[in-house]
Amino acid sequence: MNRTIQARVGTRRWPLVPLLCTLLLLFVSNSYAADSISLDDAIVSTLTRSPELLAFNYALDAQDGRILQAGLSPRPELGVSVENVLGTGNARGLSGVEATVSIAWVLEGGLRQRRIDTARAGSQVLAAEADVMRLDAAAETARHYTEALAQQMRRDIADQALTLAEQTVAAIRARVDAGTTLTAELSRAQAALARRVLYREDIDHELEAAYHRLAAQWGELSPAFSHVEGDPLNLPTLAPFSKLVMRIDQNPELSRYLSEQRLHDAKLRLAQAQSQGLWRFNAGIKRMQSTSDTGFVAGITIPLNRGNNNQGRIAEARANLQRSVASEDAARVRIQTALLVLYLELEHSIHRVDALRDNVIPRFEKALSESRRAYELGRYSYLEWLQAQNDVLDSRSELAEASIQAHLRMIEIERLTGIRLVPTRTPE
Repeated sequence: MNRTIQARVGTRRWPLVPLLCTLLLLFVSNSYAADSISLDDAIVSTLTRSPELLAFNYALDAQDGRILQAGLSPRPELGVSVENVLGTGNARGLSGVEATVSIAWVLEGGLRQRRIDTARAGSQVLAAEADVMRLDAAAETARHYTEALAQQMRRDIADQALTLAEQTVAAIRARVDAGTTLTAELSRAQAALARRVLYREDIDHELEAAYHRLAAQWGELSPAFSHVEGDPLNLPTLAPFSKLVMRIDQNPELSRYLSEQRLHDAKLRLAQAQSQGLWRFNAGIKRMQSTSDTGFVAGITIPLNRGNNNQGRIAEARANLQRSVASEDAARVRIQTALLVLYLELEHSIHRVDALRDNVIPRFEKALSESRRAYELGRYSYLEWLQAQNDVLDSRSELAEASIQAHLRMIEIERLTGIRLVPTRTPE
């Protein structure tokens, strides 16, 4: 049965693809190269082609088999018995034989329905686990996508650093040719340029690895793309924390606990039903050879319900049910605490992005421009100009890391709540 988990549990209410397709950024409408990929394409590929998710279909198929088996009735039994055969006197040989042919069956009552209910509850648990797996796979894909986006930002910053280093070498060479600067400064600038080139190569390797990790989410060993789309600086306006808390009940992990509670409750009812013995009924025809007569025979077997021989299973099922309730309460506390921490961290990351972009970087860039003019006029040393360059590059790197951390926290908040933190604060 070549179907996907998405098809098997697609009717559930958790909006996985719309949820995680918008959690990083608002994609611009410009056309991209054919070898680029968007976040929504990456997540859809994961949900439809992930080897781990496809393999889980077999667990769902196995549960279908359990439901089918639970609905089957016990087979009737054919019994044949002979009496008064191979004896002495009237029972010598077959002259006095009495043969009985009968059919026996078990009267299950409501036991079969209890088995079906238990198997169906198990199917609901697997469906809830499939939801959790799909959500985790989508979130993991979003994290790998974010890492690839981060490496692209680092590559852009490395390119800026490389450009500054090349401009520095050119400016110092002009001063050396004019005889106003020692060649030692040119050597230091050329060494700094060589280090920038090496760092740029390191970023290329890290970016290639990030692309491979992303493509592996849907089972590809070689990525068919060389660019991921999006602007990490496009961050959301946060919803009130109280609104996010109200959506915790939508978390599929809690839904899984509810499904487990229904399963344990069904197992408890099944164990209680199995504690009552099953009646057996049989009926048939008896042939008496000596008189050539036949007769109808019937019988019933009634178990004596003396004591409960299933009390251990009943106690186990009841304890599992109580454990599931307690686990749900613990998970709810854990999820709400994690949500609060993530919310505070996201607020701080957004504040850092705003401060770096609006206050820190413009001032460093102004200082860099003035430092270059001062160096060309002979008022600043090479080291002072270099420090101004490093200040700009470091602040840009801080901005990139802060924005990436914000997006990673957005992924986790959306995974916990289902509320889409759509970026709406597009910078100019």
